[in-house]
Amino acid sequence: MSCLSMRWLQFPNLRDICATPVYPSYPSPHGATCTQPCPFSLPAQTLGLTGAQTTQLLVEPLWRPAVLWDWVTLTCQGLGTAGATTWYKGGVPWERKGPDNFTVTGSGIYQCYRHDTGFSFTVKVSDGVPVSGVSVWAQPPGGQVALGDHLVLSCAVAKGTGPLSFTWHWRDLGALLGIGPHLELHHTGDNDSGHYHCRVSNGDSVAESFPLDVTVLVPVTNATITPSPLSHQVHTGDNVTLCCSVQVGSAPVTFTWLHDGQEVAWGPILELGDIDVGHSGTYQCVATNQLGQDGHRVFRARSPEVALEVTPGSLWVTGVPVSGVSVWAQPPGGQVALGDHLVLSCAVAKGTGPLSFTWHWRDLGALLGIGPHLELHHTGDNDSGHYHCRVSNGDSVAESFPLDVTVLVPVTNATITPSPLSHQVHTGDNVTLCCSVQVGSAPVTFTWLHDGQEVAWGPILELGDIDVGHSGTYQCVATNQLGQDGHRVFRARSPEVALEVTPGSLWVTAVAVNVGRTLLFLALLLAVIGGCHCWHHQGG
Repeated sequence: MSCLSMRWLQFPNLRDICATPVYPSYPSPHGATCTQPCPFSLPAQTLGLTGAQTTQLLVEPLWRPAVLWDWVTLTCQGLGTAGATTWYKGGVPWERKGPDNFTVTGSGIYQCYRHDTGFSFTVKVSDGVPVSGVSVWAQPPGGQVALGDHLVLSCAVAKGTGPLSFTWHWRDLGALLGIGPHLELHHTGDNDSGHYHCRVSNGDSVAESFPLDVTVLVPVTNATITPSPLSHQVHTGDNVTLCCSVQVGSAPVTFTWLHDGQEVAWGPILELGDIDVGHSGTYQCVATNQLGQDGHRVFRARSPEVALEVTPGSLWVTGVPVSGVSVWAQPPGGQVALGDHLVLSCAVAKGTGPLSFTWHWRDLGALLGIGPHLELHHTGDNDSGHYHCRVSNGDSVAESFPLDVTVLVPVTNATITPSPLSHQVHTGDNVTLCCSVQVGSAPVTFTWLHDGQEVAWGPILELGDIDVGHSGTYQCVATNQLGQDGHRVFRARSPEVALEVTPGSLWVTAVAVNVGRTLLFLALLLAVIGGCHCWHHQGG
């Protein structure tokens, strides 16, 4: 009887015991295959293999992997006496000589040798625990997420000696998705739905989890109503059918019909039979789908309203005029700094589609753009002003209130102009320092520093009755900010101006400690002479 027939007949769950050598790094020199006498079988007398011409290494108990805590017994069978058995451990001769069987007390790779029949297959005995009880769970729980959500799958093992390796597979253990105990899908797509498995190995054994079903729900969007007949006159007593549909949305999708804001029916089709004046008003459908059986996240899409106007003897299906047009900005409030990105969005409270959007600037002048959004990718100082959105459905037109956009220019190039201009004055005289910026949107505030300490505020610093205590460096800090809350503040510091006072006289110089600044200030003096005459000389 061959190894295969033995295993199918007596051990139907052990099909992999003899399919290949357990550890190919220690191959049998005889190249035994699974159709030859099985090296992992019951005692030879049970199977009638006493005439086998190969050395067999029998393992009890039969299941794999062999582990120490199973009280593994190895038996070597082959021609010759039991005392002629030579045992190998780790590929080298072992001190144990005969008998032909023993109970294993240490982990390792074992092999036996008989002089007449040669080497057996190798058997690995591990002191580890086989991997078992592999399970997978998801966050959010249940593996149900909305399109674009973040999903984390985690794999756990109930038993198994490490180190453990984890691999992730999708749909019947296909291509490798990732490694490690966690698998993250940072932005789920509608094609990420399916069964996910985790496979765990410790080198001696492998186990797989049951599949976890992941469902990516696509929220409903763009609900629309299609009337039948299409916007033409019908007679009182006729039938009108309204059909509601969505552009996208994972099933199941439910539909609710509103008549003048009140729920009147459910389902994708609303049949209005035997029309009369009581059917007049606006109709709207609300499409809904939800995430999870408990509906902890519900998505809704409302269609534009459709108006039914009934007069005795006839009915018209007409559109709802456009109204309630509004505009908002990102960043909020429409206040941005020079060079920032600005997005304006337009919304409509009521109006039967299709809708067209146009954007205008300063009293609805030239066309700036079309569509519900207007983007200014790099705002300039000439982009400030009032922006409007105009919406039309072909039958009616409505405009938004203007949104005021303010582009703030940060302060730059603060400078100090002293008066008198860098010449000698006497102790007790007055000195005035004027601070200005090259550019900067109002309001601009100014702070004065004397030797690094704040001493005054405003664009002009008056130093009266000069004495030695006024010596030191002076600097002004110009500031402006974005928004009333000042969430972005811009500052520009001037070069320092040094006042050097000696008894009986005072010098106002633009020497800010180094020659480079001296030359810069001298150039500045030539440019501003006659521009800022803040000369207050007393007693001279």
